Amino acid sequence: MIFFSAKETLLAAALAIAVDWLVGDPRWIPHPVVWIGRLISRLERLLLRQGQPRSVVRGKGVLLTVAVTGLAGLFCWAVCVLAGWIHPWLGFAANVWFISTTFAVRGLREAAMAVHRPLRQGDLTEAREKVGWIVGRDTADLSEPEVARAAVETVAENTVDAFVSPLLFAVLGGAPLAMLYRAANTLDSMVGYRDERYRDFGWASARFDDVLNYIPARVTGVLLTATAWFVRPASASRAWRAIRAFAKLHPSPNSGIPESAVAGALGIRLGGTNRYGGIVSERARLGWPLRAIVPDDIVLAVRMLYGVSYILAGGLVCAWGVG
Repeated sequence: MIFFSAKETLLAAALAIAVDWLVGDPRWIPHPVVWIGRLISRLERLLLRQGQPRSVVRGKGVLLTVAVTGLAGLFCWAVCVLAGWIHPWLGFAANVWFISTTFAVRGLREAAMAVHRPLRQGDLTEAREKVGWIVGRDTADLSEPEVARAAVETVAENTVDAFVSPLLFAVLGGAPLAMLYRAANTLDSMVGYRDERYRDFGWASARFDDVLNYIPARVTGVLLTATAWFVRPASASRAWRAIRAFAKLHPSPNSGIPESAVAGALGIRLGGTNRYGGIVSERARLGWPLRAIVPDDIVLAVRMLYGVSYILAGGLVCAWGVG
């Protein structure tokens, strides 16, 4: 980073993981992603006009991507610099806090368990409602296995988006680079669709997010495979074979890797038929259906997520200790 040494950045990243484990995202503290989302919405209203030539719309999408990611990273950098001018420890604390806001390990666990609890209690209506908070597909008519599948897929995919990717960027460039990644990922979740409205306007955001996640997704595949050694009854060898066999079938160049790893490790099949706004979408089937998906697979997916966080946190502490 510009104003922290490599060793200080490693320590900041490790402490940020601990902050996320212990605190998560308190609702009483304004979250940077909320402000990023508001910025995206305002710029979309300003830039997007129907009936414009495709090249113009794509150009405006590029402008949106550059503006949002650049402003997010620059704002974070400025706050950390200002805090550091007041006192070096305050600057370090700001760096740690900003990095922690780009993680969502605890938040993912809480959201997934909010689906798991009503499923275990037989309350399918509440489980459908809770899973609807974390997925984009239609959930009103999902069966119990489909609700569990949606939750497992979300935990698996977000092991990359909500932890490994921002952490790797934090190690490379501290809070500003991690926040730039979080802005890019938020852009993809808001405008990176292939429907008529966003196909061209969100093209740059979706492709940029794919590029940023390319290496982290593959690192995550290795880490999920390693984690499967310690999560029973998961299978590490099956996780690795599933990545090789199924990841390439996913429409995303990245999401298929963690989803295939978790599916293979747990001996279940992910993917299949989803509905978005009433429109049927067929997704690649990932993994071998050695058994039916059950609610406790959500718990196992969360354990694998935490296993990845433990491995990387331990690695950061070791690197900081010998640095």
